[in-house]
Amino acid sequence: MNNVSLVGRLTKDPEMRYTQANNTAVAGFTLAVNRRFKQDGQPDADFIVVVAWQKTAEFCGKYFKKGQQVWVCGRIQTRTWDDDQGTRHYITEVVADAVGFADSKKEDGAAPAQTPTQTTVARSNPQNGSNPQNGAEPPWAQGAGQAAAPANPPPQGGTQAAFPWVKGGA
Repeated sequence: MNNVSLVGRLTKDPEMRYTQANNTAVAGFTLAVNRRFKQDGQPDADFIVVVAWQKTAEFCGKYFKKGQQVWVCGRIQTRTWDDDQGTRHYITEVVADAVGFADSKKEDGAAPAQTPTQTTVARSNPQNGSNPQNGAEPPWAQGAGQAAAPANPPPQGGTQAAFPWVKGGA
């Protein structure tokens, strides 16, 4: 089973784009995920590339900001493409099926205006099993070819079901 759950901080605001073929929303961002154990000479965090499609992408583009701690459920995807010079490129990324906030509250103590609570879950929801992004490529993949459709979403039940160690919202 290909299933990934991550909690980390956004290294920058998500890059929001739309495919040319059918105007499907695509968001790309990088999560800095702290390693559980630190070793001398090794980095303290891993930087994981995440791609979100459709409603999940729109949610990320609207609400996610640099420095926020967020969670992502999805699957690992690897792909290759050849650039204009004929060089083959490889990438491993997480395709997000569900995302949400992992921060307990806003840093300055002020309530965020018009922002979903931490129990809000954004999920991709392909209609009738269709794959709207077939043939589309993420904008940062220049010539990557076909991108796979989002996998089935994680179990229902919101943040608590997907991440039992994250407390529910107020």
